[in-house]
Parts: sequence; structure tokens; C-alpha cells
Amino acid sequence: MATVLKLGGSVVTEKDRDETVDGPALDRAAAAVAAARSGAGTNGGGGTNGAVDDLVVVHGGGSFGHPNAAEWGVTTEEGTDDADGVLAIHGAMTTLNKFVLRRLRDEGVPAVPVHPLSTAHRDADAELTLPTGQVRTLLDEGFVPVLHGDVIAHAGEGVTVLSGDEIVAELADQLRADRVGVCSTVPGVLDADDAVISEIGSFEDVADVLGGSDATDVSGGMAGKVRELLALDAPASIFDLDALSAFLSGERPGTTVRGDAD
Repeated sequence: MATVLKLGGSVVTEKDRDETVDGPALDRAAAAVAAARSGAGTNGGGGTNGAVDDLVVVHGGGSFGHPNAAEWGVTTEEGTDDADGVLAIHGAMTTLNKFVLRRLRDEGVPAVPVHPLSTAHRDADAELTLPTGQVRTLLDEGFVPVLHGDVIAHAGEGVTVLSGDEIVAELADQLRADRVGVCSTVPGVLDADDAVISEIGSFEDVADVLGGSDATDVSGGMAGKVRELLALDAPASIFDLDALSAFLSGERPGTTVRGDAD
């Protein structure tokens, strides 16, 4: 069984400054991942046991992906057939991915990239195909695959955005993940009084309090996250960076999202 962890773009970048990494936050995240893996021990096949078994990391776009996508008018539904736009958005995301990989590798995590543009597509009905055979094989060989929000081929639209939240949902489903975590800048989904909602069972429960992101976000903000997580078979946790170590150690910090599938 796998653990899928998303590091939100608002966590690893400074979202109000274009293409700027939040170095201290990324360092903290990488250190937490490394500590969880080293504390889990290893099995004979090169994998880990304990709180963190097979781990896949996904990171959002933050100040790298979202401004470039907005500049080219590309969202999860509206696309572009301009190669310059494709390269601008994808290039920004691969640059951020290199920063994330470097920090993880500096902490001794065997992180390797998987770029969605090269593997995924949507058909004319916007149905997503995201092959995960390479992710499963990388896990079996002891690596930590690191995916990211990206643009992908979309029949009739050129390319559109594939959000990190969509990737998390697909990976969790196809890998049959038993643990899913979304690390954000807030300690969970907040109610009207800014208190953490402990559990969400349907979107209607929180529709009135979910709004968009404070910064440019072409992938749906917190509302989009909750919708994707509600569709999962496994319960998911939404939490902040302070609670990342707790999640990786097996706890359920922040808000637990349990959909009808759970």
C-alpha cells in the first residue's frame, strides 16, 4: 500500500512573488520526509516499513505554474495550442520540480521526477488518462517518485492544466493508497470562525465556507481539493506544514475528508 503526499504550491513557493521558492518551508518539508523514511526502517526489497511505506510526492504549481498558466489563459478546462505557452508553463513547473528534488536529495531521499506532460492526456470528453505503471515500478525499486501539476495533451484543446489535486486522486486510486495527505498553508479546512473542521463527509457540508485561493490559482483552490478528496476510497487529511511530521508518523492531523466511497 502507498502513501500519497501533496505539498501544496502555497507551501513550497511564495505565491505572491512570481517564480520564488519558499526555501525555509521547502527545507522543513524535505527534512520531515527524510526523517519519516529513515525512522521507518527498510525491508529486504529496498522499501520501507513503519509509518511511511511506499511514498509518492506531488507538488503544486504555486508562484511558478499558476501565473504562467494564467498569462496564457490555460486552465483545467480551457487550453492552448501555442507551443510557446506549453513550454512556458511546463518549463516553470519543471524548474520548481528541480528545486523540490534537490532539497529532498540533499536530505538523502531517493527522489526522482515523473513529468505528467510526458505521460498523461485527456480525451475529447475531458476524461483523464494518467498511466502509473512507471510510478509503481519506481516505488518497487526503492525510489520516491515526485510528480507535479503540469499541462497535458487534451483532444480538441491543445493542452490544459492537470492540477496536483487531480494527480493525487488518480495516484491514490490506481495505487490503492491507504494514506493520502495534502499539506497546505492552513491547519485544515476552516469554518466561518476560522476553526478547523475535523471531518468532512460531503461537499454540501462545507460549500458555504469554501472559497478560492488568495493568490492566482487556475486549479480550484481549497474547494477543488475537497471535491477531489471526497471521491477517494481512502480517507484523506488536509493539514499545514507544522503537522506534516505527525501525518507521516501515522496520525490524522487537520481535517479528515471521507467521501461516499470510503
